[in-house]
Amino acid sequence: MSVLVSAETVTVRTADRPLLDSVSLGVQTGDRIGILGLNGAGKTTLLQVLAGRREPDAGRVAIARGARIAMVGQSAEYAPGTTVREAVLGTAPAAASYEGAAALQEGGAGDHVWASDAAIRAVFDGLGMTGIGLDSVIDDLSGGERRRVSLAAALITDADLLILDEPTNHLDIEAVAYLAEHVVQRRGAVLAVTHDRWFLDAVAKLTWEVVDGSVEIREGGYSDWIFARAERARMAAAAEERRRNLARKELAWLRRGAPARTSKPRYRIEAAEAIIADVPPPRDATELVALAKHRLGRDVVELDDVSLTLPGGRELLRGVTHIIGPGDRIAILGPNGAGKSTLLRVIAGELTPDSGRVKRGKTVRLGFVHQDPEVVDPDLRVLDAITAVAGAIELGGKSVTASQLAERFGFSPSQQRQQVSRLSGGERRRLQLLRVLAGEPNVLLLDEPTNDLDTDTLAALEDLLDSWAGTLIVVSHDRYLVERVADIVLSVPGDGTVLHRPGGVEQYLDDRRDAVRRLAEQEKWASMTPPSGDAAAGEVGPSGLGSAELRQLRKDLQRLDKRMESLRRKQATLHDRLASAGADYAAAAALNAELKDVGAELEAAELEWLDTAERLES
Repeated sequence: MSVLVSAETVTVRTADRPLLDSVSLGVQTGDRIGILGLNGAGKTTLLQVLAGRREPDAGRVAIARGARIAMVGQSAEYAPGTTVREAVLGTAPAAASYEGAAALQEGGAGDHVWASDAAIRAVFDGLGMTGIGLDSVIDDLSGGERRRVSLAAALITDADLLILDEPTNHLDIEAVAYLAEHVVQRRGAVLAVTHDRWFLDAVAKLTWEVVDGSVEIREGGYSDWIFARAERARMAAAAEERRRNLARKELAWLRRGAPARTSKPRYRIEAAEAIIADVPPPRDATELVALAKHRLGRDVVELDDVSLTLPGGRELLRGVTHIIGPGDRIAILGPNGAGKSTLLRVIAGELTPDSGRVKRGKTVRLGFVHQDPEVVDPDLRVLDAITAVAGAIELGGKSVTASQLAERFGFSPSQQRQQVSRLSGGERRRLQLLRVLAGEPNVLLLDEPTNDLDTDTLAALEDLLDSWAGTLIVVSHDRYLVERVADIVLSVPGDGTVLHRPGGVEQYLDDRRDAVRRLAEQEKWASMTPPSGDAAAGEVGPSGLGSAELRQLRKDLQRLDKRMESLRRKQATLHDRLASAGADYAAAAALNAELKDVGAELEAAELEWLDTAERLES
C-alpha cells in the first residue's frame, strides 16, 4: 500500500493550549479510519491539516504526488444562486480537490453524465436526493438537503482520499446505511470524524482518538475502541492500586522519625516524592444523572384521531391514534421531512392539530430538547444560564447547587465563568440538555439529541436515558442510541400515518426498502402501454416473456423476499446467541459455523433474487 498523506511532528496551537502536539501519523491506500475525541479536542483541525487546508505551526505534512483528495466539511459555502447541478455535476466547492482535479470537476459534467452513469444515480438514490431537483438553488435547501448535496459532490468523485467531517449529521437512518455501504466499497482511503457509533463500527478498520494534543491509534471500530478503553481503565486501576500500596510503604518508611529519615538513601526519598506527585488528576468526565423525580400518573399523552395539514396542503398526520403510557420508551423513525418533529410538537402542545384531540395527564411535566440549539443570551455566563432555570435541585435527598450540577455535566469551574458565546457547538448542546433536565421533567421529548455531541457525552446521555424514571420519546437517526434506549419503535413514513414496528430498526429499514422497490415497479409498469384486444390474452413482457412466465417470475420474487427475511431473522437470533455465549468456546464455535452457513444461504438467495429481478426487468 502506498502512503497518500503523512504528518511528521505536527503541532497546532491555540491561544491557551496545543490542539496537536508533535503528532506523527500517515494515511495509506485502502485505509478506512474513524476519528473520535471530545468536542474541541482538535479533530476538525487534524482533518484540515491532513487535507492541506491549514498549515501547522510546526512540523510538516506531505501529500503524495498526484493524489486526489476530496473533503466534506461540517458546513459548505456556495456562491449565491448556485444550483444542485453546478455543485454536484460541475465544480463543487464543498468537495475541494488537492494535487489534481477530481473526475467530475474537469470542466463540469452535464445531464448526460447523470443520465448515463449508474454509479452517480446510485449516489443520488442512496442519499435520498430524488426529491431534490438538479435546478434547485442551494440557498433554498434545508440543512439536511445541503448536507446531501455536499456528500454527493464528493462521493461521485474517484478521489484517492475522501475526508468527511461529521458526514452523518442531518442524514436519516437509510442514508447513513447507504453511506456506510458506499464507503466500504470505495477503492480509495477514507478518513471520517464522526460521533455516529454504528457508522464507525460498520466502516472503520482503524480508530484514531484525539486526546490531550496526541492521537492514539487502535485497530477496529467503535466497539473495539470501547473494549480497548475499558481494558486500559482496568489496567490503570490495577496499577493505581499497586502505586497506592507502594506509596503507603514508602511513606511509612520515611516517617519513622527525623533522625532515621536523614540516614536514608536519597533515591528512596525521591522515589516516594515521585509516587506522591504522580497522583492522577480528577477526571473531567461528563456525568449525567436521572432528574425525573416528579411522579407520573396513569395518563400521560393520548392522541385521538389527530390530523394535521401544512398550509401548502401537505398532510403530515392523518387520523393518528396512539396512547403513550408512563415509562414508555419510544423512538420515532422516518425519512427527513416526513413529520417526526411535527409529531413531537403536537405531543408537546406547540402545534394544534386540525382535527382530533391530544390529551395530556394532569401530572405530566414536559421537557423538550428541540433539534436546533435554544437561543440563550450569548453574553450570559454558563452558570447564570443554568441558574435562570434552577438555582438548586434535589438529588439523592441532597440539595445540589447549579454549579455542582454543571460540574456533573462536564463544565469545569473555569468553563462556568465563560460566556455562552464562547461555547462550541457540542458544549451549547450539552448546556441545552442541562437546562431542560434541570427543570426536572417526567416526560422527556428529544429531537435529534445526539447532534454535535462527542462520544463520551453520548455514552453519558445514554446512561441517563437507560435509567430515566419517566416517559421518553426520542426522534433520532442515531441507530446506536435508538437500539440501546428505546423499547418501542414507531415509524412515520410520510403518508400521514404512524406505524408500530415491533421488529425495531431492521423492520423499519426492510419496510422502507420494500416501499421503494414497489414504487419503482409501479412506475415501471405504469409507463408501459397496456396491451389491447386479442393481444391482452397473450400478454408479452418487455423481455418477450409470456404472461405465465411473467407471473411465475413475480411469484419467485415474493418467495425469495420471504426466504431472505426469514434468513435475516435467523441471522439476528444467532448473533444474539453468540454474544451471550461468553467463555463457552465450543458453543461459540458451533454458533459461528451456523452463522456462516446462514450467511451463505442468504447470499445465494440475494443473488437469485437479483437474477430473477433482472429477467423480469430486462
